[in-house]
Amino acid sequence: MADRMYDRKIIVIKRKSRLKELIYRFNTVEQARFYIEHMGSDFSDYVEEDKRYEEALTQVSTKLEQLGRVQVLDREFVPNYIFDTEDIVVAVGQDGLVANTMKYLNGQLLVGVNPDPVRWDGVLLPFQPFEAAEVVAECLKGNSRIQKVTMAKAELNDGQVIYGVNDLFIGQRTHVSSRYHITYGKREENQSSSGIIISTGLGSTGWLKSILKGAAGIVKESMGYEAGKESRVEREFIPGREIKTSWDMKCLYFTVREPYESKSTGAEIIFGRVSPEEPLVLTSQMPENGVIFSDGMESDFLGFHSGITARISVAEKFGNLVV
Repeated sequence: MADRMYDRKIIVIKRKSRLKELIYRFNTVEQARFYIEHMGSDFSDYVEEDKRYEEALTQVSTKLEQLGRVQVLDREFVPNYIFDTEDIVVAVGQDGLVANTMKYLNGQLLVGVNPDPVRWDGVLLPFQPFEAAEVVAECLKGNSRIQKVTMAKAELNDGQVIYGVNDLFIGQRTHVSSRYHITYGKREENQSSSGIIISTGLGSTGWLKSILKGAAGIVKESMGYEAGKESRVEREFIPGREIKTSWDMKCLYFTVREPYESKSTGAEIIFGRVSPEEPLVLTSQMPENGVIFSDGMESDFLGFHSGITARISVAEKFGNLVV
């Protein structure tokens, strides 16, 4: 368009709605409808969600075309897309879309747009579709407010790297025990567990919080607790009380899920803070099905099989979320 205000490229990231995922799976709308209604669910909710999303996507893209060169990119192509350093990225979808886009960026500004505020809260989606063009215009002028977001990084001894915006999971892709050697600072041991979660400051209110809450609840019940009275467990055990997190904090936290202590495995290293002074190193003892994936995307993973060593650290790059 000759009347664009800027020559910068604006990448709009979209995702498939639940309806489109169903159509992809069942080939037609009618087959998708039959499946959903046969399961006792309301198919009209899927249709309405899809309609709202498409309207929001059209509104955002149309307005942004007046500002710069717009390219709409489906989420599945993000891992292999090469972003220019000056690109401005606009993710239209849920929080997960923002997180799973951010980890593939390297300093580019990221704008999160909530296409359906009635349906989704959107912690990482501060803007509505009608606001997108104004927000991006401020980015183009250099006037945007930026929130730095710390990422986690897992680097393997074979050269592969994966980043996480919320968290990393390391363990078995199935529900059998994960076996590995863990080194944390000067401590080390062989372990068998349900896997390890490494959380960033942004992710600390998600998976990490739920694990700590569950562990604290189990210990409270097993040691005895009187309603209305603070127990010793609450004073001494609950680590969540001591964790002060921010999205840009320069550390990570790890938790070992369900460690099993035996003659050959220990359960002493179960929680800690990952920093340059206290690294976390894991060596797989799993002949097959060992994985490392981030931000809940199980389809995007690195193999973590016997002999592979993963060094977990704070990533050298940050996310730049426009707020």
